Amino acid sequence: MQRATKIVATIGPASSDRDTLTRMIKAGVNVVRLNFSHGKAQDHIDRAVLVREVADACGVKVAIMADLQGPKIRVGKFENGKINLENGDKFILDADCAMGNQERVGLDYKALPRDLRGDDVLLLNDGLIVLVVERVLGNEIHTVVKIGGELSNNKGINRQGGGLSAPALTAKDMDDIKTAMSFQADYVAVSFPKNATDMEMARQLGNVAGEPFGHKPLMIAKIERAEAIPLLQEILDASDGIMVARGDLAVEVGNAAVPGLQKRMIKMARASNKLTITATQMMESMIVNAVPTRAEVSDVANAVLDGTDAVMTSAETASGKYPVETVEAMSAICLAAEKSEDCKLDADFLNLQFTRVDQSIAYGALFTAHHLRVKAIAALTESGSTALWMSRHNIDIPIFAITPNVATRQKAALFRNVRTFELAQSTDTEVVLKAVQDLLLAQGVVQKGDLIVVTWGEPIGQVGGTNALKILRVGEY
Repeated sequence: MQRATKIVATIGPASSDRDTLTRMIKAGVNVVRLNFSHGKAQDHIDRAVLVREVADACGVKVAIMADLQGPKIRVGKFENGKINLENGDKFILDADCAMGNQERVGLDYKALPRDLRGDDVLLLNDGLIVLVVERVLGNEIHTVVKIGGELSNNKGINRQGGGLSAPALTAKDMDDIKTAMSFQADYVAVSFPKNATDMEMARQLGNVAGEPFGHKPLMIAKIERAEAIPLLQEILDASDGIMVARGDLAVEVGNAAVPGLQKRMIKMARASNKLTITATQMMESMIVNAVPTRAEVSDVANAVLDGTDAVMTSAETASGKYPVETVEAMSAICLAAEKSEDCKLDADFLNLQFTRVDQSIAYGALFTAHHLRVKAIAALTESGSTALWMSRHNIDIPIFAITPNVATRQKAALFRNVRTFELAQSTDTEVVLKAVQDLLLAQGVVQKGDLIVVTWGEPIGQVGGTNALKILRVGEY
């Protein structure tokens, strides 16, 4: 059975050697995430080169996603590395403070005092420490500790309900986009976008930086700000996909709101023909344990049943003890969850109006494949759009994107229920259709006598030109 849900794995110190990365890719990694919050530019370049080499050696195409750091809204450093705050303590966040102590600490984001007023609630260290703003005096934010605890260097700051004005793209992010384009990252994940403009700017920067290489990355919006939620549709329209980034989002909107938002975001993205990645603490216990908790198994399975394109690991594979085992466990969970999925294609297409010929062909292929119970759907594609549209609907029939375009094969590694093969194009349709059958036979995904559905565009090789659909019986063509 072909696993439909894809796995995005963050690589870091625990997974950057050739042997471990090889084992992870063989275990089922489809997309490698490079976290630009850590490491130097050359570290990411070296890892990207290694990923391409290992993927080629394994005979698969793996996408690379460059995840930008975004604005650093954090406290500064302490004289002794950390302090302990008690409930009721007075504490000052001071933009001018060089080294923190028990009474005050500096700020990486110097503009924070201008964003706050009395009674605002600040959540530090992923919400473990809660401060209530009493007043703002110049560059000093005077607070009282509502929930205390240990506060150490460089811990993050969120405002409950969101609303901080820090720009999504920092100077570092702009440099990092150039670095990512130097190795033609397939995806760029933008941290903390507030609106469509943030995503449009990131896309423009990516396209300009990628132009010397003839490369245009796909853009993923990380939904982690409360103010992004009301503008979700416009952010989706300006992006190629979204990441349900549950960490910072949970701090801003509250933990209880996140499961419902996750389902809503995935549903909206699929309806908009966009990609989705579900992230944060999915297999957190496997940083130190060889098996996941039952709650983590349920979390991953529920994301699969929500229809996410991919589930993602962070520290589990970047710095944890069991990176390979994490991928193996996640793959097994996804496969098991997919067996219980409902296929509701008839309901999906009820009252749906198609506005494009290529999109109509994609949906026609799904409908035909479902009711004829064919063995495979093969989409001859240049851009990958036909396969993407097909992948927005649950179907227990594998979809194969067949293309001569390497960049398309790598990007499609993130598409739910899509596997890619390389096939040289020909202007002779009969020759190409015969080659498709031979390819699927050689790969062992069909047998002689099986029915398959094939889509293509005439003339063959034209982007956005899918206009033909044919039902073939393998071996009779």
